[in-house]
Amino acid sequence: MTTRVTDAVAAAWRDLVDTARRSVTDGLVVGTSGNVSVRAGEDLILVTPSGVPYERLAPDDVTGVDRTGRQVLGHLVPTSELPTHLAVYEDTDAQAVVHTHAVHATAVSTLVDRLPLVHYMAAALGGQVRTAAYATYGTRELADNVRRALRDRTGCLLQNHGTLTYGATLAQAYDRTAQLEWMCQVWLAASGVPGLTPSLLTEAQVDTVADRLRNYGQPG
Repeated sequence: MTTRVTDAVAAAWRDLVDTARRSVTDGLVVGTSGNVSVRAGEDLILVTPSGVPYERLAPDDVTGVDRTGRQVLGHLVPTSELPTHLAVYEDTDAQAVVHTHAVHATAVSTLVDRLPLVHYMAAALGGQVRTAAYATYGTRELADNVRRALRDRTGCLLQNHGTLTYGATLAQAYDRTAQLEWMCQVWLAASGVPGLTPSLLTEAQVDTVADRLRNYGQPG
């Protein structure tokens, strides 16, 4: 393992561990399911290790790989979902990736191949969220399925599995995960009312929101 743990890398690791722990606190992950990664330079990606409870992760447990997946930092085995994380970094401008087994989103992933447009915040993920076809976790097949589901999107469902989102920061990637889980919960609640069918938005309506979101929030 040849990469040095600089102050910047140590700070990125702290943020990654905090995000992973938050996913447990918020109920998006149970046990050691799910995983998180973040870029810490052009050729370094920090990842959660496989099978280690997040509350046990310490500063000395920094785990990092290069863009090919070769481990260059740490002694713990990287997450089993490393192929999928690397595929996202290769295909997109992602700086962080969050994968969870969120309850409502996982339930929706067993029902539909796209999350119905039940709320305009689908625009925050690039439009109607697709469901990546099922494949065994940690496989190249799953990584390829996620690639297809993420085309022009910043998040997707994983069939009978969970969610995956990415962003320019860990905070943004996590917020997109939380938003996706919330939309799935809304759709499940609305679609479960006997005798009634939820009203859905059109793609044009969601596109209009996407334009407005570009100027949302405070300037600068």
